[in-house]
Amino acid sequence: MIEIGAQVDLSHPAERVWRALTDRELLGRWFAEAETVEGVADRMLLHTSGLPGFEANVEVEVTERQEPDLLVLACDEAGRLSELTCTVTTTKQGCRLELREVSTHGAWSAEQHEPREQQLRQALTVRLPAILDWLAFQQVDLSRADGGMTAELPLIGVRGRADRNPRRRRTLVAVVAGAVLVAGTAAWVTLPPDPKPAAVPAPTATASPTVTAGTVTVAPTATPSARPSRTTASATTSPSRTPSAKPSRTPASAAPPPPPAPVTARYETDSDRLFGYTGEIVVRNPGGAPVADWAVVVTLAEGTTVDDVDGANWRQDKQVITFTGAALVAGGSQTIRFDVRDSRPNAREPESCTIGGQQCAGL
Repeated sequence: MIEIGAQVDLSHPAERVWRALTDRELLGRWFAEAETVEGVADRMLLHTSGLPGFEANVEVEVTERQEPDLLVLACDEAGRLSELTCTVTTTKQGCRLELREVSTHGAWSAEQHEPREQQLRQALTVRLPAILDWLAFQQVDLSRADGGMTAELPLIGVRGRADRNPRRRRTLVAVVAGAVLVAGTAAWVTLPPDPKPAAVPAPTATASPTVTAGTVTVAPTATPSARPSRTTASATTSPSRTPSAKPSRTPASAAPPPPPAPVTARYETDSDRLFGYTGEIVVRNPGGAPVADWAVVVTLAEGTTVDDVDGANWRQDKQVITFTGAALVAGGSQTIRFDVRDSRPNAREPESCTIGGQQCAGL
């Protein structure tokens, strides 16, 4: 028996969570698009093909229902059978939702198990809270007497879908009569250039004596000339040659090795939601040596907080978040993903992102 599970604490009543679990349109917004199977009650087809950990669409059938506490589904993914149990437990803050899927026939491969569980956890902790907050927002002040709803259901970016653009998406909340002010909301919708080597001084040429018959001519900068020796056989005076002094060469100072290539970073908003977003930073070491110390500093917009971080250690000082991690090998990279809560309906990107004092690309 192979089991996959995830749970999340939500600041919403159990009835609202139940609706998100059972409404086909809402289910398609936070987990996977769904369609009913014609002629068969309590059966739907989830379009999961292409999602991380899924190889095909999943046909599900309700086998047990206790509204709003328990929902049990029999799942068939191309002949691989499993049972998915959804349990909703009321808490002081709202409720706790736990999902547990157990294989009953066939098994998930090792390559499927981890991304499948991660996809489920991402859906519960990021996309589901976005839908629930939208529902709560709608129930408060999103309808007018005859005008109908004044907001559209937000589109939640899903990673891994072959037919979806993984770039950032924006959700606009259109308000018909004035601006909707949301105050006090705690809901979670969701190195210097190479120094030049010292110049080697040009050697000072010392003139050698110029010898002519019987005469010694010396250039002004010549070393002391040698006294000529006389021979008895000839009247010609032939001076002895004294080697000119050669200047000593001053060795050039050894140039220091070039500084390591700077570590770079690129920021991207992976997905937007009504009251927050998921950011992704890819840190790269383009140099030929490992880099032990690096830090990415992100300044969030006022009123936003980090809720969860994957891929790095982090600390927060007011609106400034500092991410650090293990040494980066030569040519290696590290991906950091973090979820941000925003007190305003329209999620705002970070104000800045730097690494080593340099601006991150993409922001």
